[in-house]
Amino acid sequence: MKVFRSVHPLYLLAFAIVLGTIFCAVMAPWISPYNPTEVNTEEILEWSSYKHWLGTDALGRDILSRMIYGARTSVVFATVAACCTMLVGLILGMIGGYYGGRIDQGIQALVTLFQGLPGMSFMIAIAAVLPENDARLIIAVTITSWTGFSRIVRSEVIHLRNENYIIGIKSLGAGNSYILRRYILPNIFPLIVVLLTLRIGTSLLSASALSYLGLGVPPPIADWGVMISDARTYFRSYPLMILAPGMAITLFCMSINLIGDFLREHLQLSNAGERKML
Repeated sequence: MKVFRSVHPLYLLAFAIVLGTIFCAVMAPWISPYNPTEVNTEEILEWSSYKHWLGTDALGRDILSRMIYGARTSVVFATVAACCTMLVGLILGMIGGYYGGRIDQGIQALVTLFQGLPGMSFMIAIAAVLPENDARLIIAVTITSWTGFSRIVRSEVIHLRNENYIIGIKSLGAGNSYILRRYILPNIFPLIVVLLTLRIGTSLLSASALSYLGLGVPPPIADWGVMISDARTYFRSYPLMILAPGMAITLFCMSINLIGDFLREHLQLSNAGERKML
């Protein structure tokens, strides 16, 4: 209880929003009042009412139901894309930072090449070329986003590999894979957690942008980006069609970034306390 009393209320609100979104994503089949893909021509473009709390869209589909199911689609895609991005960047960053030499030069040349390309344009081009399936969005986000992870992880590994205890372990005959798995990875794990948390929000924005352009989740699957795209024609007369998914994306991204900041502060304080004890 003492821990929660010391946490800023803004962080608690961020945790509540993220947990609420995850709850909606997991429990969507049980808490959604309507089928999110069911077309009802008798209830097209209705305003908010007791029957439809957020109104209906141009096909008579309940907006609240699509919001709840959209949380499942958007958050899952964003989380999986962030994990794939982290995995690629982690592997290449650890290899380049630990081994150095030509291996590191080759990886850094690849990083420089990818970072020199306009990120969003490159992502759109990849998504447009790939066949239309669920993996297209994840692949496009991963290919265009792994370089930041790789550079940060590489710099941390370079710092760690020159520590005395790593040099001592090498002198005792420990293999490179053992050192990376047993000593390097645990030391950079807090950094990985923070970077992954911050990346989820960015991945959600990227995925929503691709869905808005018609390159993400195919209709009629409920997705926040798709809902914004569907509302373009009607948002002036029926603003809830665009405000609901737009606010959901904004609140979730702000909350996940606040959680990332909280984890960064907490882990930095923990590491500082460990160093003082040593």
